[in-house]
Amino acid sequence: MEHVDVLIVGAGHGGAAVALALRQQGFEGSVTMVGRESEPPYERPPLSKEYLAREKEFERIYIRPPQFWAEKDINLALGTSVIEIDAQAKEATLSNGEKLGYTHLVWAAGGDARRLSCGGADLVGVHSVRTRADADRMMAEIDGGAKKAVIIGGGYIGLEAAAVLRKLGLDVVLVEMLDRVLARVAGEELSRFYEKEHREHGVDLRLETGVDCIEGDGEKVTGVRLADGNVLPADMVIVGIGIVPSIGPLIVAGAAGANGVDVDEYCRTTLDDVYAIGDCAAHANDFADGAVIRLESVQNANDQAKTVAQAICGEKNPYKATPWFWSNQYDLKLQTVGLSIGHDDTVLRGDPAARSFSVIYLKEGRVIALDCVNKVKDYVQGKKLVEGRAVIDRDVLADDSLALKEMATA
Repeated sequence: MEHVDVLIVGAGHGGAAVALALRQQGFEGSVTMVGRESEPPYERPPLSKEYLAREKEFERIYIRPPQFWAEKDINLALGTSVIEIDAQAKEATLSNGEKLGYTHLVWAAGGDARRLSCGGADLVGVHSVRTRADADRMMAEIDGGAKKAVIIGGGYIGLEAAAVLRKLGLDVVLVEMLDRVLARVAGEELSRFYEKEHREHGVDLRLETGVDCIEGDGEKVTGVRLADGNVLPADMVIVGIGIVPSIGPLIVAGAAGANGVDVDEYCRTTLDDVYAIGDCAAHANDFADGAVIRLESVQNANDQAKTVAQAICGEKNPYKATPWFWSNQYDLKLQTVGLSIGHDDTVLRGDPAARSFSVIYLKEGRVIALDCVNKVKDYVQGKKLVEGRAVIDRDVLADDSLALKEMATA
């Protein structure tokens, strides 16, 4: 049985970042990265944006050129996955039957797209947007004449896909069961702004609308039946209702966790020498007042990867990174810093009608997050307000003639 010093499970952003950080730290031991897809590590966010829109070729979203990994003596075991962990023996069983011994294991397997529980979810033409293969299938159907798309879920994936499909000329209906889009991640001001933008771009937005089932001709999707009995014709359905953390083998091996695998401030699980990072890692986050959460972002995966690489190399630096996110829709660039979880007040800075504004989130008078639309300076300067939990008069925050950096200094 082969033995590796560091076994990385997952070849996405998190797994690639761990391997890179280890070599940057001077780690000279053996490193193997196991990935379910056949592709070397690539960026995931462009799948629902530039790649689906044909604005960026796949070769341009590789995290590093394919030959890079061999040059850095990082072994890629692609097209396979880890299906079992023996934590006591420090052995991993792969889906191809092979076993690998390890000194350290880093779980960066991310998550799988949450599936609809209703009938018809397996029909041809029903998609999620998690992998290159997902995006390629959608592109092939568009090239094959698909004209009508129904998107289920009003989160960022659904909205980004809606923007791209409208740009490609498809008729788009977006169905959201809650009373506004982005309800789980943003305040009402931002939700209403994006609803207006999508409607003005031709998206038929259906709020407070449930799905009964997906209809088909026995093989391919033909429509989406809503809870009220109405049927939306569809050549293509995109399901964007979140992810399920891919943690099964870890939990079976004895790791603590429920909605994700639990990790401490150094990203260690409760299993010896086993770490977890990225979308699947549940951690106590200072920016959520210590609540145990998962952060589904490239930033989080990269920053936790650095923490793990340092720990493996003998340098303990707890994960304390400031959360940030982004989303591109039409000509709108949304940048978010901090976490708006539990906010009890918001301040609007700028004018949504001008398509350049910020929403500042407060909790007990302190700045905890900003959503900035086409307002890069607010995003950059507001970070210090979030990190310092700044207490600033609402009228001052709302004054768009005042720079946030001046408030941070004060």
